[in-house]
Amino acid sequence: MLSEEEKEELKAELVQLEDEITTLRQVLSAKERHLVEIKQKLGMNLMNELKQNFSKSWHDMQTTTAYKKTHETLSHAGQKATAAFSNVGTAISKKFGDMRNSPTFKSFEERVETTVTSLKVFFRRRRYEEGKED
Repeated sequence: MLSEEEKEELKAELVQLEDEITTLRQVLSAKERHLVEIKQKLGMNLMNELKQNFSKSWHDMQTTTAYKKTHETLSHAGQKATAAFSNVGTAISKKFGDMRNSPTFKSFEERVETTVTSLKVFFRRRRYEEGKED
């Protein structure tokens, strides 16, 4: 338990601290207003400050070891993926080329050509015959 004298001393200290805090808040507020006035005179605004802060933060982040390692890893992975896709494309093109030159495909191609030619002849005859009957 605190004695009455100690309680009075603590209450006095509490009042003094509250007064000091109030004074400090007033001083801080005045300094913030003065800061805004100076920035306005210099043509600095919130948007410019945000841009500068963002640029600085971006630069700081890019210079970190973690960013550099991540960038290197992703760049390397991208190069490997590009090479892999290129190889797949080449393999598919080669496969189609091989397939097109195969005897089976040649035979199929010839059958299609023969069928198309037969259909053309058929329709020409039909048109000729229809024209004759008129």
